[in-house]
Amino acid sequence: MNKWVLGARVRTLPAAVAPVLVGTSLASEIKLINAVLALVVALALQIAVNFANDYSDGVRGTDTNRVGPTRLVASELATPASVKIASLLSFLVAAIAGTLLSFNTSLWLIAVGAVSILAAWGYTGGKRPYGYLGFGELSVFIFFGLVATVGSYYVQVEQISWNAVLLAIPMGCLSCSILVINNLRDLPQDALVNKRTLAVRLGDKKTRIFYALLLILAQITAALAGAINYKLLLTLIWMPLTYNALMQVLKGADSKELISVLGKTSKLQLLLAVTLAVCLLI
Repeated sequence: MNKWVLGARVRTLPAAVAPVLVGTSLASEIKLINAVLALVVALALQIAVNFANDYSDGVRGTDTNRVGPTRLVASELATPASVKIASLLSFLVAAIAGTLLSFNTSLWLIAVGAVSILAAWGYTGGKRPYGYLGFGELSVFIFFGLVATVGSYYVQVEQISWNAVLLAIPMGCLSCSILVINNLRDLPQDALVNKRTLAVRLGDKKTRIFYALLLILAQITAALAGAINYKLLLTLIWMPLTYNALMQVLKGADSKELISVLGKTSKLQLLLAVTLAVCLLI
């Protein structure tokens, strides 16, 4: 497989697609060009974050001897400079698409986009990356949950609703749970190199409970959205997948087993988003 495809970490991309799909589907009338631009922004930001993390962790030496997706810098498949350029180009794509989107709606979105880019780079980049301080999950919930879902709705109707906020919660929880699984898998190595992720701070057992609570909250809030449209109760069909993933983690899945859990979590988020979208569009 092409090394740049590996570096983009395709398995994480549902975290970018899902909130845009849900937020867009909530609108009564869909502006296709705005929906496409919102999707480009989300995908480009997710890919940019993945390359930025690869670069920053690689040059710090914290990606050595890890289990999981191939790291381009740590495995010496690509130079740090080239991975940094890939990240910056991805940020540029997000910035261009976001600027066009703001011209179609509100110039305030430029400020939102700028903050999003700074947050994406600051996760593992800079002198004091907040991902090393245990705030990664909070950032993911905000930007890949609330901002992405509510923002995708806003660019369709140019207003914010509590319905969009409610639907943003399951999207944010599942995006957050993907990061939790990554950090749980990397916990031993992160602890050795003093990367104080939330998983390192909580410890193995509490991190597993946190993951389970995120999945449960995602399933419950998606079902509560039945207050918007009773058809959204159809999301309950994914309870077996939710149960399977959380039980695998609670029973002690570790190392390479957590890679399969990551896949299940990404699949759950996408399936939940598609179900929500279809029900909203019917």
